[in-house]
Amino acid sequence: MQDDAWSPPPVLLTVDLVILTLRESRLHVLVVERGEDPFRGMPALPGGFLNHDREEILDAAHRELNEETALASNWVHLEQLAVYGGSNRDPRGRVISVAHLAIAPGLPDPVAGTDATDASWIPAEAVLSGEVELAFDHRRIATDGIEHARTKLEFSSLATAFCGEEFTIAELQQVYEAVWGTALDTRNFYRKVQAAKGFIIPVGTDRRSTGGRPARLYRAGPKTVLFPPLIQPAPSAPEENSNGEEE
Repeated sequence: MQDDAWSPPPVLLTVDLVILTLRESRLHVLVVERGEDPFRGMPALPGGFLNHDREEILDAAHRELNEETALASNWVHLEQLAVYGGSNRDPRGRVISVAHLAIAPGLPDPVAGTDATDASWIPAEAVLSGEVELAFDHRRIATDGIEHARTKLEFSSLATAFCGEEFTIAELQQVYEAVWGTALDTRNFYRKVQAAKGFIIPVGTDRRSTGGRPARLYRAGPKTVLFPPLIQPAPSAPEENSNGEEE
C-alpha cells in the first residue's frame, strides 16, 4: 500500500515592522490599534500579509512602511531583523513573520493603516517593561529590534539614521543616550566619536546656534563600521546601604 502523496502545509506570510524614532529626546516605537480580530482593540506592531504571491518580502516591508508613516524608503533606514515562526503565534493558523527594523529621524504623527483604528508613538521602555501589552508575539519582536539597535550602535554608523542630514555632536550624543537609556560623559563621547575615523565629517564651516557657543555641524561619513567601536557602558551596580541591602 502506497503512502498518500505529500502536500505542503498551509502557511501564511506577513511582514512586521519595528519602527523607531526619537521624540523629545526619547526612543519611541510605533504601534497601531488593531481594528480586526484576532486581538481587536489591542496595540500591535504595524505590518500585514503579502498583497499577492509574487510580492517580494522587501517590497512588502517598504509598502507597509509607506502606509504607516507616509515616508519614502530613501528617507528611512530599513533592514531585515529576524523571522518568527512559532506554531502557536497566531490563532488564525500557521503564520510566519519576517520582521524588519526601520529607523528615521523625527518621524511625524502616524496615520492608521487599512486594518487599524489608531496609530501612535509610545516610549520604547513601555514596551520593554510590559507596561504596554502588545498582540501576538510583538513584544518579543519589538524587544529584539530595540536590542539589535542598541548593539548595532556600538559597531556601526546606525546612530546617524536617527539624525537629520546635518547634526551636531550633541544631537548625536542624544541618540546614543536615548537608545542606550543612559547618560554619557560629553567630553568622553566627543573624544570617542572623533577617534572613529569616517564616522561623521564636518559640513564646511556651518554652525548651529544652541543658545551658547555655536556648535559645528556634521553629516554621516563614508564608514559604516566603527573602529574603534563605541562600547555601551555597563549598567551601574546598585549601591548598598549600611545594612547590606540594595538601594
